[in-house]
Amino acid sequence: MQIVIIAGSNRQGATSTKVADYAGKRLAQQGHQVRLFDLHAQPLPLYSPDLNAGASEPAAALQQAMLAADAVILATPEYHGSFSGVLKNALDFLGQSHFSGKTVLSISTAGGPVGVSSLQQLQAIIRNLHGINSPEWISVGGSQREAFEQGGDFENHAGIYDRIHRALDTFADLASKLQRPATATSRVIG
Repeated sequence: MQIVIIAGSNRQGATSTKVADYAGKRLAQQGHQVRLFDLHAQPLPLYSPDLNAGASEPAAALQQAMLAADAVILATPEYHGSFSGVLKNALDFLGQSHFSGKTVLSISTAGGPVGVSSLQQLQAIIRNLHGINSPEWISVGGSQREAFEQGGDFENHAGIYDRIHRALDTFADLASKLQRPATATSRVIG
């Protein structure tokens, strides 16, 4: 499968970007083609419906990758009980044609224990874009962030990695099921 990950932080070395990168590497090890859009490294211009949405090179590249994607991951820090403005801006460049029928996994990181508000809001947006929310999400908060800030501390933070692996496996399984052509099992009754 082709998977696009949008890392929605505007901070260098953001924990949410590190989690997104970890998820991408794990999925690539499973044989998937993964493309990470780091919105800090590849900033998008401020979206305006008055401008040609694909006029900027980064926006056009994101749109093309999303059209080709089989599944999507959105990663964000939680700011003030919501997801980041740079991720919202990126989503404004996209539409139903980029999400329709695709499995989407949401990831958030928070300074506090969990970032659930941002995940709930992302799930509502995904539904409006006709995407299919993965039944699990990933929330990394509080001391769990240390696992990523310290460069992959698997020994002391096994629980968070187990949860991430389970969520990624569920996401990949659902996405692969949605990619299979449906088999004809109906018959004409006459």
